[in-house]
Amino acid sequence: MASILVTGCAGFIGSHLAERLLHDGHRVVGLDNFDPFYDRSRKQQNLALCLAHPRFSFHEADLRQGLDGLVDALPADPIEVVVHLAAKAGVGPSVREPVAYLENNVIGTTHLLEWMRHRQIQKLFFASSSSVYGNTAERPFREDMPLLAACISPYAASKLSGEQLTYTYHHLYGLSVLNARFFTVYGPRQRPDLAIHKFVRLLREEQPIPVYGDGTTARDYTFVLDTVDGIARGVNYLLAHERVYDTINLGNNRPVALLELIQAVGEAVGLPPRLAFQPMQAGDVDVTYADIRKAQHLLGYAPQTTLAQGLREFVRWMDQAEYQH
Repeated sequence: MASILVTGCAGFIGSHLAERLLHDGHRVVGLDNFDPFYDRSRKQQNLALCLAHPRFSFHEADLRQGLDGLVDALPADPIEVVVHLAAKAGVGPSVREPVAYLENNVIGTTHLLEWMRHRQIQKLFFASSSSVYGNTAERPFREDMPLLAACISPYAASKLSGEQLTYTYHHLYGLSVLNARFFTVYGPRQRPDLAIHKFVRLLREEQPIPVYGDGTTARDYTFVLDTVDGIARGVNYLLAHERVYDTINLGNNRPVALLELIQAVGEAVGLPPRLAFQPMQAGDVDVTYADIRKAQHLLGYAPQTTLAQGLREFVRWMDQAEYQH
């Protein structure tokens, strides 16, 4: 089994991934800076199972500290694969704070790549985003589509920049890379600013749910454990291959319209939703729709969770989380 560094390990996807990698027998080195985007106590709770595991070690550090900061913060023991999930996330906030997103997601990623070069670590799984496709007219989105003029938010631009950086390090320094474009991940531990989390909360508070646009915008919702399965398969792929560079979509291959999602959330909660229509938000795309054939071919990736199942799991977790708080 391998020794794997997971950046952003205290977050929504990162904490699930760390648990999965430990379950698979790997040793996991976790790194997180506890960005104050949402409450630190939630992230510490995310890590509870990992911190009790003998093959897990945690290091609090910020990738913006640069090479020296990472050398000081991270252990010198061998690391075979880096899974880079740490980033400032969210399209809307990036429109309001573009510099913070570029500092975290571009400069921070560059520092991590330099640390990997310094440590001679040769395998990287990089978390990108479906937002890089923007409003590309052709659907479903394929990994070989030209994207230079596609990004319509600073977040999207920061993620595409990350992919370009990973290619540069592959070309110059022989880094093996798998870039994965995530498509609207949801499920237990989801960030409180994301739509499904907000919709459940508003329903229970008997508040109307905001509908941006006419409700026909659609997202390729992917349950977190399906995404995590794709990442774990990607780690195994990197371990089994030398000097590779590839990009894959990790989605569900089924867009769900906003009005359909709200109806499904209402059914999962057991309450009828009331709607409040509002203008579209800056930076939002119309549709995300993943072509997942490449991930199926390379990794055997096959999402299993229906939207109804995933929403029930999320509501069950939210009930438990509220009880604990």
